Amino acid sequence: MPPEFAKLGLGKALLQSLIELGYTEPTPIQAATIPLLLAGRDVLGQAQTGSGKTAAFALPMLQLLDLSQRRPQVLVLVPTRELALQVTAAFERYSSGMRDFRCLAIYGGAAYQPQFSQLNRGVHIVVGTPGRVMDHMTRGSLDLAGLRCLVLDEADEMLRMGFAESVEWVLSQAPEGRQTALFSATLPAQIRAIAQQHQRNPAEVTIVQRAAAADTIRQRYVVVSNHHREAALSRILEAEPIDAVIVFVKLKSTTEPLAEYLCSQGHRAAALHGDVAQAQRERIIEQLRGGQLNVVVATDVAARGLDVPRVSHVINFDLPRGREAYIHRIGRTGRAGRQGEAILFVHPRASRLLSSIEHAAGQALEPMPMPTNRAVNKKRVSAFHEAIVRALEDPQRETLQSIMQQFQRERPELEAEAILGALAVMAQGGRQLLSREELPQVELEDERGRRGGPGGLRRGAPGFSERGGDRRPGFRDRGARGERGFERGDRRESRESRGAFRSEREQGPMQSFRLEVGRVHDVRAGSIVGAIAGESGLDSGRIGRIDIFDDFSTVQLPAGMPPEIFQKLRRAWVAGRQLQISELGDAEVRRSAPRRDAGEFRGSGGGERRPRGPRPGGFREGGPREGGPREGGPREGGPREGGPREGGFAPGGEETGGEERRGFGGRGARPGGGFRPGGSRSGGPGERGRGGFSGGRSGQRSGPRNGPRGGGAGRGRDRRGPGGASGGG
Repeated sequence: MPPEFAKLGLGKALLQSLIELGYTEPTPIQAATIPLLLAGRDVLGQAQTGSGKTAAFALPMLQLLDLSQRRPQVLVLVPTRELALQVTAAFERYSSGMRDFRCLAIYGGAAYQPQFSQLNRGVHIVVGTPGRVMDHMTRGSLDLAGLRCLVLDEADEMLRMGFAESVEWVLSQAPEGRQTALFSATLPAQIRAIAQQHQRNPAEVTIVQRAAAADTIRQRYVVVSNHHREAALSRILEAEPIDAVIVFVKLKSTTEPLAEYLCSQGHRAAALHGDVAQAQRERIIEQLRGGQLNVVVATDVAARGLDVPRVSHVINFDLPRGREAYIHRIGRTGRAGRQGEAILFVHPRASRLLSSIEHAAGQALEPMPMPTNRAVNKKRVSAFHEAIVRALEDPQRETLQSIMQQFQRERPELEAEAILGALAVMAQGGRQLLSREELPQVELEDERGRRGGPGGLRRGAPGFSERGGDRRPGFRDRGARGERGFERGDRRESRESRGAFRSEREQGPMQSFRLEVGRVHDVRAGSIVGAIAGESGLDSGRIGRIDIFDDFSTVQLPAGMPPEIFQKLRRAWVAGRQLQISELGDAEVRRSAPRRDAGEFRGSGGGERRPRGPRPGGFREGGPREGGPREGGPREGGPREGGPREGGFAPGGEETGGEERRGFGGRGARPGGGFRPGGSRSGGPGERGRGGFSGGRSGQRSGPRNGPRGGGAGRGRDRRGPGGASGGG
């Protein structure tokens, strides 16, 4: 028996499972939390991902179960499908010695019928995303009358993704006498407010483990402009001595087109994101382990828990969300004592952002020049020679060689060298062997346009602070504080990026729809956004203005909705009611539009959500602001405190967006959305798509994001609130 675990009060069956799993002693969060939960205390725990907190709540929950009662006794809320599956798998591992134990994962995007069937047969523990749990509760398929404990895992992540309203609703519906455990990497005011309202004298456990990059990882950055990123990635994969590579992106809609592009360039690549089925995910990981795949393009969520020792490189194609995410990403390489390589793509005008990452990483990143044609072609020729040597061992060689000898006898006018060249052309399959287009060596600039060479600005140069960022008056380098996230870096776009995105910022055609749920049903815009995004696959940024009336609501969506998506939305549930979405005619749109007094700002007359982003010419839809300019002159207080709005651009202004929905401070429809009937993606992987529906997969998005204001839900007068009543995660 593991003596340290035995001291915590765990039973023999669980201790035996821990022995089989190789557990010897508890982590700090486990040692502090398990006795409290076994004693029936509510717990408010702060611990980072990877600290062992799943076992910290799973082990005591298993011990407290009454297996004779086959009904939900424990409910675990998690932010994503991937985490739901991981937590469920952990429960099943720890319960290997418990007969007839049943645990079920429920999450958005999966078929309802299997979940209905398992809930009807009876389960002891349910692990689910907030939206789908709420949906089952409103349908009556999930009964919490016998609930003993409710666990919130990664609570801050759930709030960040916009599930606050759904979480609050589930907590309010759970039996009052239950035990509540809340775990979060951070404890902002909103988390503490939830704990104060829904927990009874909780024991607070704080385990602060500041993650750090392993010494075995070499960290570099390469300066690359937006429209060269795909080509630069392919070139780096060729020039570097890679074994296996994980390429990190932030949008799941980016994974597949980027993987397809890499395959077209001769790389063995696959996409891994939250919508990939578990069986397919396992197959991809096994192929990566076995060498059938060399490159996996993944999102942060999908790569969680990924442990493949042969991964030699991690490439941050898109920027991570924050310090912990960055450390977690690059930690996929340099494992088991091996040397690893981490490469970060940086836009030329992202010097402050690079300083933020260096500050968070605790070290300076080494500049990396763009691989030249000469270097790439040298590798290609070497690989071509190796392929010829391997072909000499192929059993078909002798047969094919005799065929070629016969061909040469029939065509004596052809020289042997010419025939060899023709065979080489055939072997290339239409691909160019030698690269002819040289990618530019781009220099890193500061905000004033000064160039500092590929290695960035010189330390000690005017305008550069050793602590990272800009020393000019009026600039507070909030982005340099790694715990707050990297993506809020410099919001100033280069002329190049402004021109690249100008056409994609134009407002695409939108259509108005009516929803049969309104203010009397206690619905919020965030719930509507979550339901539509979760059930349809449409990026939440493409959802336009939402107006909530007494007994119905209206919403603007990209025109051209496919019939199957329309039917899904008709059946979606929000606030205990089905949306029953229907089209609005022009007359109905005018009749339902809220009236506003002259001088009132748009949105004060019942509109819950305003379209975000610039429109052509800078005007609001329908012309200038009603009522003339702002009363009282310019906004009081001068420039925004702290510099640029947080949550903004990745390098060069290109939005790389998160895979999960941003639930706070959202700004409505991103310009340029739309449905693509038939699901065909135009352009290809290198083209910046304009979002919308594409056969269930939203297109790649580009352009600036007027994202959530820093500080969470409480700031910004037109935040859209938490989403995710249906489809949830």
